[in-house]
Amino acid sequence: MRNTIGAILAAGAAIGMASPASAYLFWYTPNFTGGPVTGTEPGIGLPMPKATPAELKAHLLWNMRAGLNVAALQCQFSPILFTVSNYNDLLNKNTVELNAAYKTLGAYFKRTGGPKWQVAFDQYTTKTYNGFSTMHAQLGFCETASRIGSDARKLGRGGLSNLAAERMQEFRNSLVPAGDQIFSRRYFASSAYPMPSFADKCWKKGSLRSECAVVRYSVASSTGGRAN
Repeated sequence: MRNTIGAILAAGAAIGMASPASAYLFWYTPNFTGGPVTGTEPGIGLPMPKATPAELKAHLLWNMRAGLNVAALQCQFSPILFTVSNYNDLLNKNTVELNAAYKTLGAYFKRTGGPKWQVAFDQYTTKTYNGFSTMHAQLGFCETASRIGSDARKLGRGGLSNLAAERMQEFRNSLVPAGDQIFSRRYFASSAYPMPSFADKCWKKGSLRSECAVVRYSVASSTGGRAN
């Protein structure tokens, strides 16, 4: 018995060493990776028609700032993610770069928004913040915000714009609900249960013959695929 228990514990330890947890909220974090962006890609932020490269750069930085701000509010259920302290550090250390981005965006709306440019600018800001609010994808979003905020904290002054270009696709991807990759395929019993045949040949002494039994399962994959 002792040998058996020892073997089980050793096997469990070996599995643990071979497959360490890769994140705080997941055993294996969902894959949210994405390549660098310029700000013109669909879904990265609100449309910025006629924006210059400098204005798009400010747009990306402001989106990242907004996402980290929302994370500081939404992710306090897990203090170990440090989303609050990461965001406070971002503000304290990068005032010059953030103010410059804000002025650049203001100039964009003055140039393109007409007499009501300030209203358009305010709406842009509000919609950008609201665009990061999530419920069903909260864990993935908070985990990703924690990593991005931590990386921002390691940067010297003036490096946020490059970080935003590199990580905004990942940040947006994290807003799509996704489960732990260790459970990439799950099996669920279907809500529709087909009735077995009631033909005499399928029954013997009140019991259903195995060859007439009907079993139906649905397979749901992490990518949203479904097969019956």
